[in-house]
Amino acid sequence: MKINLTTVDTDRIIEMAWEDRTPFEAIEFQFGLSEKEVIAFMRANSKPSSFKMWRKRMAGRSTKHRELRVAGVDRFKCTMQKAISMNKISKR
Repeated sequence: MKINLTTVDTDRIIEMAWEDRTPFEAIEFQFGLSEKEVIAFMRANSKPSSFKMWRKRMAGRSTKHRELRVAGVDRFKCTMQKAISMNKISKR
């Protein structure tokens, strides 16, 4: 698997993979990595003990797969999450 990713992209993929409510489909949508590729990516970019802990944790998560989610949950982020704008200038 040879994909040119920046350090920021690599960190974000790892963060999304560890998040309980971020489905693998969201990672595929944003970075083009299928579930199997995410598993290989995590294996290559984690310590063996961290990878084993991650796999054990993800095995029991129904939220990591869109098909297993509760009906009606079709978004990638929480509705309570604030929108981030990179061009926003704070006004005092």
